[in-house]
Amino acid sequence: MMVRPVTLTLTACLALSACGRLIPHTGPPAGYRPYSPAPGAAGPSVYVAPGAGVIDQGIDGGTLSRVQRGAGSLSQCEAELASARVTFSPTPDRVNSETCGLTDAGVLGADMGTVARMAPGDVTMTCALALAVSVWRRQSVEPAARELLGSDIVAIEHMGVYACRAVRNDAGDSRRVSAHSRAAALDFSAVRLRDGRRITVRDDWNAGGAEGAFLRRIRDDACKVFGTTLSPDYNAVHADHLHLEAERGRLCR
Repeated sequence: MMVRPVTLTLTACLALSACGRLIPHTGPPAGYRPYSPAPGAAGPSVYVAPGAGVIDQGIDGGTLSRVQRGAGSLSQCEAELASARVTFSPTPDRVNSETCGLTDAGVLGADMGTVARMAPGDVTMTCALALAVSVWRRQSVEPAARELLGSDIVAIEHMGVYACRAVRNDAGDSRRVSAHSRAAALDFSAVRLRDGRRITVRDDWNAGGAEGAFLRRIRDDACKVFGTTLSPDYNAVHADHLHLEAERGRLCR
């Protein structure tokens, strides 16, 4: 009666050995340390209910504080974006130089709650900047275009975000490091409308009419969303764009 179990065991062993060489159990090599994330790196799990986040609230005197709280940690910031169906893909932190690198950054993709798309798209920026841009896009740029220009926006054009450089002024480059070196600032330049029109900071800021009113409206709203907002009213360097910076500090011109 014991023959069948022995036969089955031998058969199973032979079948396993036919699949490959059995690897004997060995201990870890000297100096081996298993990987574990840095303490607190991932942060606590955060959930923001759809429709209850910062991006879905109108712009008022408390918007900047809400945006800064929403970007207080990477996990909170990602939860705010996810709640509003804004695509954001985190990227590893990196250091390019003593004054240039990425921390808590990612690629801002499509906002599935809007029609307008960034041009160029898939922009690398800090999560804090992605959150501020998303609030500004939904609560200012798009509704202002419908109200003042009578058309939806299909593209929000910009000159870039991440660049390892100094702050530029009318005299040239200064010694201060730009927020662009941390991917914390976006240079907005124009919008394209569904009806085919293109409204640019360079050509329409001083043009008057609905186009000029639109650009000044979204600049004024940006001052309530971003820590620093610089327009053509600031200096000649900004004659063709709005500099929108999502860091601490207050400057609106």
